[in-house]
Amino acid sequence: MLSKELIKTIQKFHFRTRYLANEMFAGQYTSAFKGRGMEFAEVREYIPGDDIRTIDWNVSARFGRPFVKMFHEERELTVMLVIDLSASNMFATRKRFKRDLIAEVAGTLAFLAIKTNDKVGAILFTSSVEKFIPPKKGSAHVWRLIKEIFTHEESSTGTDIESALKYLNSTVKRNSIVFLLSDFMDTGYEKVLRITSGKHDLTMIRVEDDTEKSLPDIGRVTFIDPESRKICHVNTSNRRVRRIWEEERKKKENNIQTICSRCGVSLIQLNTKKSAIKPLMKYFLKKGRR
Repeated sequence: MLSKELIKTIQKFHFRTRYLANEMFAGQYTSAFKGRGMEFAEVREYIPGDDIRTIDWNVSARFGRPFVKMFHEERELTVMLVIDLSASNMFATRKRFKRDLIAEVAGTLAFLAIKTNDKVGAILFTSSVEKFIPPKKGSAHVWRLIKEIFTHEESSTGTDIESALKYLNSTVKRNSIVFLLSDFMDTGYEKVLRITSGKHDLTMIRVEDDTEKSLPDIGRVTFIDPESRKICHVNTSNRRVRRIWEEERKKKENNIQTICSRCGVSLIQLNTKKSAIKPLMKYFLKKGRR
């Protein structure tokens, strides 16, 4: 049984993500992800300027005046959200947790999908696949998906992107639009990423918090790895320690960008203290132009 407070939080989140989908991204999403073809809808009388290639000669002959065929886009696309719920995403020092940002973007993408009559499903994962939500249409389905993101109790704290993508490839047979949402605190997934990119239209959405990039000078600090639970004592006042930390973070960021480039995967970078609107808008516009 969900508490009243949690229900209110989910409802508020539900309305916000639906608003973003309806008001901010609907047109850009449709341009970025075209349907599978054009489907015949109806005929109407010819209007000067119409493409003569669309004239229906049989109907025109029957009525003694020109008629043209009208078509609409046949979408029937499937959107899959592969969502990282590992413990490292429960980190925040500014505006919100990384997991909150992941949830907001996932909710917005789900509403974009159903608004254009596409199916949407999800795979929730940690060090293993936690839950598979089969792709369906309709706002009730999106409500269920959002509720699962907020209420699912993970059985693990770790991250295994490779196993999540392998599960996706073996479960979702039809070519789909796939968004992989994570902080990418993992390695060894490049091979399966390349395979997934060849099978699906794959985009990686990486979330980060500014504090992860550099250590503040606050003396001796005890860190606990949220996934492995390992404890580490660090002297943050040591300049060399802070420099090594920044270098390692930069190296990881460059490595992710290199992997995306090698595998032909789009990458969207999001920050917990900034709005996701501009990066998403930029991504949709760029993809639409392609």
